[in-house]
Amino acid sequence: MPTFVLMTKLSTDLSKHLSDRATVGSRWLSQVKSKCPEVKFVSHYALLGTYDFMDIYEAPDEETAAKVSMISLANGALKAESWSAIPYNRFLELIEEL
Repeated sequence: MPTFVLMTKLSTDLSKHLSDRATVGSRWLSQVKSKCPEVKFVSHYALLGTYDFMDIYEAPDEETAAKVSMISLANGALKAESWSAIPYNRFLELIEEL
């Protein structure tokens, strides 16, 4: 399955209540699993920078990846972007095909 990277920036309201983060995160994950059962999460990171969280996941297509971002936005994220990710070795193969 294709790999995607979800970059999430929390809204100010969500950032004010960090003690609720585990509950909010569990609710979000339950919604993703319910609406997009084919999505497989590979890893999840909290970030110190422009974005608050990064999730690496596999999804069957871009439309499913878009749903993951939309669920994040519906749950109060200020910004949620799903980026396509190409494995580095495949990237090198693509260069050779040019």
